[in-house]
Amino acid sequence: MRFSLTLLTAASLLLVTAPAFAHHSIAGDYILDQTASVEGEVVKFDFRNPHSWVEFTGKDPKTGETVTWNAEWNGAARLGKDGVTAASLKVGDRLIISGQPGRKPEEHRIHVLTITRPADGWKWDRAGASPRY
Repeated sequence: MRFSLTLLTAASLLLVTAPAFAHHSIAGDYILDQTASVEGEVVKFDFRNPHSWVEFTGKDPKTGETVTWNAEWNGAARLGKDGVTAASLKVGDRLIISGQPGRKPEEHRIHVLTITRPADGWKWDRAGASPRY
């Protein structure tokens, strides 16, 4: 009986603490007091929770070579409140993405603050986005 109680307690602790490890700190991945802008073409748009991702090609700021970037954006639920849908960005769209650069420049990551599509003037701005819930 004592073994069963110990096992039950351990399993309960794992279930309670597991969600805490699932979400990462934005400050751990991105430099929050800096901003960068990258222009490029959409390769893939993952509209999902907990975070949406825009994969796009753009220039490496140091080498000037074309590389693949990954932009971490809000989740689908929050973006939906701003009118963003899975069809808002399409492969080949030329975008300017501004945001907080990743802590590891070689990973070419950016945390989205604004996205602009110059071809039609479409823009998403975190400052005007729906509040967190």
